[in-house]
Amino acid sequence: MKPLIIANWKMNPTTTKEAKKFFGDFKKELKNIKNAEVVICPPFVYLATSDKRQATRIKLGGQDCFWEAKGAYTGEISPQILKDLGCQYVILGHSERRKYLGETNEMINKKIKTALKNRLRPILCVGETLEERKKGKTNQVIQRQLTKSLQNIQYPVSSIEDLTIAYEPIWAIRTGNPCLPQDAKEVGLFIRKILSKILGKKISESCRIIYGGSVNSKNAADYIKKAEMNGLLVGGASLSAKEFGRIVRSIL
Repeated sequence: MKPLIIANWKMNPTTTKEAKKFFGDFKKELKNIKNAEVVICPPFVYLATSDKRQATRIKLGGQDCFWEAKGAYTGEISPQILKDLGCQYVILGHSERRKYLGETNEMINKKIKTALKNRLRPILCVGETLEERKKGKTNQVIQRQLTKSLQNIQYPVSSIEDLTIAYEPIWAIRTGNPCLPQDAKEVGLFIRKILSKILGKKISESCRIIYGGSVNSKNAADYIKKAEMNGLLVGGASLSAKEFGRIVRSIL
């Protein structure tokens, strides 16, 4: 299983010109990468800016999708649209959407079902706040998020990449205060345990578990080698092609 390295550009850049340059820079920086699966998740409006002919080297993902394949849902984007634009992956349940847009585990559950039905590979984000961590509630929060988000999933496993769980401790995102590799490893093992209960041992062992939260080229390798994660979800550091390239090369 190749490590999965995801660039989440969030609401960046702010112009099509910049986006085209971003894609060009990333393709040059990552042109010789063969032993990792790299996915770029740009804002929706820039998905068509990417050259689909590069899909075998750099794959595309959406930052979210709606729970219906099509219809009268103003402002939303459907999994079918993402597929048409060349996406293979979609990030679901990111803490910023939970916090700012009020997304619930029940909403995320519906999105995961629709993504799988339309052959998009969900990247489900889970993680605790600093307050929850201080109170010793990390496992409780993670278990609730996983259980409710994956409830009654009719899981059509076609490949080992169908489902990815991204552990993103909320207190580590954009703070420059990443989770210690040993702590991340403990949560990763707990996630695998809960997945086994929800999806069965065979499926749970095939799911990737990755880390996100203040990842950079200096700490990236530790999350793969020490925390035994299957990849990384990179935010701020993915806005620099050179830094992102250093992150990818550091784990190989």
